[in-house]
Formats: sequence, structure tokens, C-alpha cells
Amino acid sequence: MPRFPIRAAIAVSAIALIPATTATFAAVDNSTYKELDAFMAVFERVRADYVDKTDDKKLIKGAIDGMLASLDPHSSYLDARDFEQMRTQTDGNYGGLGLTVTMEDGAVKVVTPTEDTPAFKAGIKAGDFITHLNGTLVFGGTLDDAVEQMRGKPGTTIKLTIVRPGRDKPFDVTLTREIIELKPVKWEVKGQVGYININSFSRNTGNSVRAALMGIDKSLGHQPLGYVVDLRSNPGGLLDEAVSVSDQFLERGEIVSQRGRNKGDIERYFAKPGDAAHGLPVVVLVDSGSASAAEIVAGAIQDNHRGIVMGERSFGKGSVQTLLPLDDTTALRLTTARYFTPSGRSVQEGGIEPDIKVPQLSDPDYKTRPRFREADLRRHLINEAKVDNSVLEDDTKPDPRFSATPEQLKAKGVTDFQLDYALKSISRLASLPAPAKPAKVARR
Repeated sequence: MPRFPIRAAIAVSAIALIPATTATFAAVDNSTYKELDAFMAVFERVRADYVDKTDDKKLIKGAIDGMLASLDPHSSYLDARDFEQMRTQTDGNYGGLGLTVTMEDGAVKVVTPTEDTPAFKAGIKAGDFITHLNGTLVFGGTLDDAVEQMRGKPGTTIKLTIVRPGRDKPFDVTLTREIIELKPVKWEVKGQVGYININSFSRNTGNSVRAALMGIDKSLGHQPLGYVVDLRSNPGGLLDEAVSVSDQFLERGEIVSQRGRNKGDIERYFAKPGDAAHGLPVVVLVDSGSASAAEIVAGAIQDNHRGIVMGERSFGKGSVQTLLPLDDTTALRLTTARYFTPSGRSVQEGGIEPDIKVPQLSDPDYKTRPRFREADLRRHLINEAKVDNSVLEDDTKPDPRFSATPEQLKAKGVTDFQLDYALKSISRLASLPAPAKPAKVARR
């Protein structure tokens, strides 16, 4: 089964399929059995004395969910319903609103809305809290229940009550459900620059990027000045596809490595000969919603000195999850490794810092809207390099180079300042002499 990097409780990421064996149980020592005795004692007491009759299956699932939740935000137990949801997300076609969400302190929190979906068009943003669905409070429920309510028959409506940090009052948004047919890659020619927008890393994303590069050449009748690769608000997806996308822009070199608990447990991925982007200038756009597989691509291009990363610091999810089947319909999704960029950096917590920090000046909320990242999740994995998030550059800190207001930009016809700046940067880069071949990046 391909590997995939998990973004939130309902998104998929770096997963490998590994059968469980009884060898694991042989390693359990006597002290552990004593703890299991305590668990069984509590289980029996609840079954016998709880005020209402209990369901054994529900109790066991709750115990498993609690155990995995104590580890990190991305490890989880998949029952038959969860497994089907995961497969649907990975295949890139499902019915609903187009939201990636997580659970925080009993509340449903938006990780990112997917571009061109009902949620995106309605202006729902990363960091928003969903408190009610059709007027019913969802606080304290499970994420699965909330997701199931938001999905439904296309054409039907649902009312979401949103609490947005920075706003005084909650507000309601009524959305119409659609079939969410995720098109992971969209492209167009902007002037003499090829623009490639990657929304997710589902199946065939790498092939779609290669087709986009060829389509841009064919549309122009010649090679473009360069390419802008837009990874903003991309929640990640399949690791194999992140490697494939990176490979389209690299002639050689390491793309990413993943490292497990043991010192020798390292797996490396390398580019194959052949740069489908012709060695032309590349600008990669990222923001706080660029996560996991998107960060792999940005880190590979940055560390191999193949292009310039612009925008805001990325999400910072640098862990790999492995899918361990328990039976025909259930599985354990367990964090088993961290991934590292070619220079040996772990993006866990800290994310990818852009080479040029470009604020989204065309967004009226860019200064007041809080950014939501991996480091904000409870029990997130700690970066082995001990990232101090308090010293990382503030996304809303004024930059004297960028002082235009949304109104001034709108008057000039600029609705996406980051993209506009990236396109102009390609034109400037294309006028420079070809750089010397970069030295090999150091590994640690």
C-alpha cells in the first residue's frame, strides 16, 4: 500500500501497511500485566455499576481512543467507518463541505478549507471554531460525529455556527453540500509564467504536475520564464506523491528521509535524473496551512537550492503514520517516524521558514487572524532540535517592504498579493545569469 503524511483526525498521511504479530505481546513484562489488571478492574466496575447500561464495544473503543490520544494528535484507531472515510479522502472524491478539521478541547477546529469547495467559497478560514451544526451544539462530541453530520446528500444544506478569534460575536454560515471532487492540480499561464496550484497530494498528483508542466509549454509554444508552485493551504496527503512532485523539479539529490525510533531505522528518497521543469526559475508559495507532504516538497526544493520559498512559515507537521491492520475492517494508525529535509532539518513544530517572507496584504484579516499550526496541538511531537516557537518570526509583524493596504491593492487590480509578488519575482529571476551548480547538501 502506498505511504501517505496525516494532517488532522480526518486527513491521511505517510502510512505504511504492516501486519500485526504476536511477537509484540511476548515483550510485555509482568509490570505491564499488573496495569492491564487495573484496566480490567475499572472495565468490570463500569459494566456492573454505571447508572445506565453500557455497551462493551463502545467502552473498549473509548479506552483505545484515550490511549492513542495520550500519545500525539495523529495516532488513532480506525473502525470500519473511520477506515472508509480515510480511503475516501485519499481517493480524492467525497460528498460534503470541503473542510479539514480537528478536535481541540472538545471543540471542532478548522485546519483548512479546500479550494473551490463550499467551505472555501463561503470564506471559512483556518483557525475558525465550529460550535453548532443546524443549531445543535457539537461541543463535547466526537470528531467523527461532527464530520458525519457535515457530510450528506449533495444539494442539501447545513448551517454552521462559527466562532472566529478576533471577532466579538459568533456568526452563522449556511452551506450547500456538494460532491467534493478534488482536483489536486490546476494550472494556467500568467503572462509568460507557468502557475501550478497543488491543492492536495492524492493519487496521481505527481503525474498531474508533470502533465501541467507539459501543458504550460504547449500552451505558450515555448518554455515559460519559470514556474510558481502554489502549496498554500495544502493539508498534505500521500508521501509517494510528495516525492513524485519534488522529482519533477530536481535533476538529482535527496528529497526526504524518514527516521524511526532506532538509530539505524532510516529510509531515504532520491530524485531520478531528469528535470521536467527544464532548470527554469521556481518559486514555491507556502503559508500556515501548508502541511506534511506540502512541506516535503518545499523543503526539498529549498534545500537543493532549486528554487525560492515565499510566503509564511508552514504548518510544521513532520511525523509519519503507519497503518497497522488489526482485522479485515479495523486498523491502528500509529506515528512511527519523523521525516527530515535533505539538509537534515526536521520541520516538526517549526515548519518551513520561507526564504522571503511575503504577507498576504490583500487579506483584510491577515494581521488579526491567528495562525494555527502543529505546535498549537496538544501533545504534539517535540522537535529533537528543541525548536523555540517563541523566537520564530511573527507572521503579522510589519515589514517595511510591504506596506500597501487591501484597498490600495484592489484599486490596482491585485486580489492575491503573495501570488502577484511571486509572479513578478519569476520575471526578475529569469533575467539573472544561470547559477552555478549547487554543492551537495550536508546530512546529519
